[in-house]
Amino acid sequence: MRIISGEFKGRRITAPKRLPVRPTTDMAKEALFNIINNQYYFDSITVLDLFSGTGNISYEFASRGTENITCVDQDYGCIKFINQTADSFDMSLQTIKSDVFKFLEKSKQQATIIFADPPYDFTVDQFSKIPELVFKNNLLEADGILIVEHSKHTDLSKLEHYKHSKGYGGNMFSFFENNASDEEE
Repeated sequence: MRIISGEFKGRRITAPKRLPVRPTTDMAKEALFNIINNQYYFDSITVLDLFSGTGNISYEFASRGTENITCVDQDYGCIKFINQTADSFDMSLQTIKSDVFKFLEKSKQQATIIFADPPYDFTVDQFSKIPELVFKNNLLEADGILIVEHSKHTDLSKLEHYKHSKGYGGNMFSFFENNASDEEE
């Protein structure tokens, strides 16, 4: 994987094979960041990266000037790799080793963008817990978005706060907003 744009553009990151991860493809990541770039100034947002794995998405935000980034993953190896990579790039990322659902239950930290990349084999019920907890606990800023990455075989369009989805190859990004249900009425 590589960093697409910003200060560290072109830098390659190689994760150890033993990590239980499936990094977002460069093509899908580039498309996603083009969407985000049209809505936000990277240097003025707060990011929460859930199921952060290798930290791929967080490095991209940091490279583009985002300074307030929190990575949450339950795997010690992933957290260690993110910390080592962030140190080597001199990026300021906060890491939290925790089960994401337990973190969402207890957190009071709001973010402009919450990105979640859970395992693709999650059931729709497991996926639904992510927006449910984010909105129940008011973790998304008023003008923020929750982006959930999932397989093209998973349909999240019936979930509350769902806005739209974009697909890139086998990857899908579903977008959720505070006001999504208001606009559809």
